[in-house]
Amino acid sequence: MARRGNSVFGIDLGKHVFKGVLLQRKGDDRFVLTSYASREVPEELKTPEELAQQLKLLFKDLGGSAKGCAIAISDPASLLRIIEQPHTPIDLLRNALRLNGLAVLNQECRDFVLDCAPVLAEETNGHGTNGSNGNGNAATEQELNGQNGVAKTKYLVGGMLRPTVKQISEACSKTRTTADILQLAPVCSFNAFEFAYPEIFSNDAFLLLDMGHLQSTVLIGSKKELVLVRSIDYGGKALTQALTADGALDANAARLMMEEGDAGMAEICRGSLTRLATEVRNSIGFYEGQHEQSIHRIFVSGGLARTETILQTLSDELGLPCEIWDPLETCEVALPPAKRQALPNEFVSLNVACGAAFEYLRN
Repeated sequence: MARRGNSVFGIDLGKHVFKGVLLQRKGDDRFVLTSYASREVPEELKTPEELAQQLKLLFKDLGGSAKGCAIAISDPASLLRIIEQPHTPIDLLRNALRLNGLAVLNQECRDFVLDCAPVLAEETNGHGTNGSNGNGNAATEQELNGQNGVAKTKYLVGGMLRPTVKQISEACSKTRTTADILQLAPVCSFNAFEFAYPEIFSNDAFLLLDMGHLQSTVLIGSKKELVLVRSIDYGGKALTQALTADGALDANAARLMMEEGDAGMAEICRGSLTRLATEVRNSIGFYEGQHEQSIHRIFVSGGLARTETILQTLSDELGLPCEIWDPLETCEVALPPAKRQALPNEFVSLNVACGAAFEYLRN
């Protein structure tokens, strides 16, 4: 593979808002944010031309230039699963999934562009990509749990529908941009958390809740390992519909009333978030029932996390502190004054874009 550059656009193709960051790497451990941008987009971009136009506008807002581009996509139709398999070289496993998905995943995969990797961080981050661990062994201590003592390894399997990949590829061509990396948004969020909070990532159990427009994603990790990933059919669109009574009230007015502490809006918010809280609670219960560690706090990201009422409601419903996390925690910031001033209100939505950029810069 050609040597990657020291600067990159990280792009998050959300379902309601596109986000982007421009990151530079200076030395082994210095990462500098030099620009970021976000812009609302139509919920459905049906052609490569429509997608290309929105990408051009985002790149214009970002300004500057970069050697590379890493793109993440949030798509309810994507596939993301953790499986256990006897130790298998990645190329062989990828072909097995493509040709015989029903046997491996209980799902036909012919319509997906697939990739897979071991779930342990030191293996997925450019080391042991043939499925072995850092010592060249086929299995780690976790995996001697198959029949007759056959070693097993956990793999993360991700897939995007072929038409989606084709649309992104054609749109990038129209913007004269090459997508060096194309990843699923939850994977990028997990990678960003590793960079931002390495001590927690390496030593604790943690839950990441990313609240998107159409769905929310729960990621549970423990000591560098991704243990659970699931999508919940609830996001900002569902909450907005509840607050506005399906359009009877202006969305901005409803959010303002909620932020100002309107009791009626707070009650509607609580009722709507109950569904999300229940699913998150079930995920925590499943994890804690399978492991000896407990989840003590929840790290929240996404546009909804900007609102204190939402964070407090989730904290009350779950009985655990819900706090926003900063994907730029370990980065330096070199921004124009206006963007620097706005960053505290924006970083909560930049986790996926940052994760895509980090993945490019560290390999």
